[in-house]
Amino acid sequence: MAYYPKIKILRKESGKSKKEIVNYLGTKKKYYNLYEKGANEIAFNRAIALAKYYNVSLDYIAGLTNDKRGLTHSSLTREQRELLDITEKLSASGKKEFIELLRAMINAVK
Repeated sequence: MAYYPKIKILRKESGKSKKEIVNYLGTKKKYYNLYEKGANEIAFNRAIALAKYYNVSLDYIAGLTNDKRGLTHSSLTREQRELLDITEKLSASGKKEFIELLRAMINAVK
């Protein structure tokens, strides 16, 4: 059975009501209650929908990692994660400028 232990935590952290999540998923409250309790298997497409809704990985929802970005992100070094965290905060144009700056720095070292 596919149990997703983090969905209740994510709902509470986001301040969403069960009704809001039920409406988003297009399911019934009684089924969603069972999902949160782990008493009923959640359909994979609904797990994907929740991952997109909360902007987290399926690995996180499934309880395979405590990193909301998933196992792949967990395997990165501290410096790599820090770079990703910084760039995620930049605007689209800021990201482009940052990449250009990094490329210029690499070319200067060559």
